[in-house]
Amino acid sequence: MQFKGTGVAIVTPFQFDGTIDYSALKKLILHLIEGGVDYIVAFGSTGENPTISQEEIKNTIIFIHETLQGRIPLILGCGGNDTAAVIKAMKNYAQNLPIDAFLSVCPAYNKPTQKGLFEHFSAIAENSPLPVILYNVPSRTACNLLPSTVLELVQRYSNLIGIKESSGNLEQGMEIIRNKPENFLVLAGDDILALPAIALGFDGAISVIANAYPKLFSNLVKSALEGKWKNAQKSHYLLMELMQLIFKEGNPTGIKALLSILGICKPHVRLPLVEASKELYHQLQAATLKVSVV
Repeated sequence: MQFKGTGVAIVTPFQFDGTIDYSALKKLILHLIEGGVDYIVAFGSTGENPTISQEEIKNTIIFIHETLQGRIPLILGCGGNDTAAVIKAMKNYAQNLPIDAFLSVCPAYNKPTQKGLFEHFSAIAENSPLPVILYNVPSRTACNLLPSTVLELVQRYSNLIGIKESSGNLEQGMEIIRNKPENFLVLAGDDILALPAIALGFDGAISVIANAYPKLFSNLVKSALEGKWKNAQKSHYLLMELMQLIFKEGNPTGIKALLSILGICKPHVRLPLVEASKELYHQLQAATLKVSVV
């Protein structure tokens, strides 16, 4: 249950030349700790995982661990559309890196059936040296991990400890919650749905907007989990416009633009992603002013 509450899918800051900006990464991590988040997820989709080399992952995870100094847990995104390669990477990372769990996304591009997804995650569960959180995000993968498949998996494998549910369909999360084992975590993967999701029984959220506003988003989640709905609603509506804007031109393009406005990191992304338009920058700047005056 250490992954209940607010997780942050952190960006990977880059210098102008495309190399990882460790100074900005340290600034971001300290910002998140100060903001009261419960754990960090590195190299998910927000961290631009597909464009990061294994050597960069190794060096960066060690750097993050040293910066965290054990204050909060660290999850590593490790998924893909080659099951054998995912398992090999998990074993390598678990042996050599100071991480607490994996977040493993559904395979993209292959478009497996539910049986294929079941066999993929069964193989991962049987071979992963660390606990695994499933990650369902059909908008990125072109396949949807259905509740029936999730429930069949978690009833068989106790090291599948949770799911980041990013289908945008709260009914899927409800179906899992209604039938899941007691300690299996259901986490919201869409910032805009975190509040209604927790009201329905979700255990927290893995957030993107929390990169920029960790204190506000943590307050939203903590208040909702404690049933303090007015407090949660206040944070939700303060952040609502920004939660919409940061996904307007894709993720992490939007959140990196926002972080650059706040002076936390540069807006650079790796191709095939591109930086935010001037129009989006102006909209984000206006929205941040509304948050800062409250």
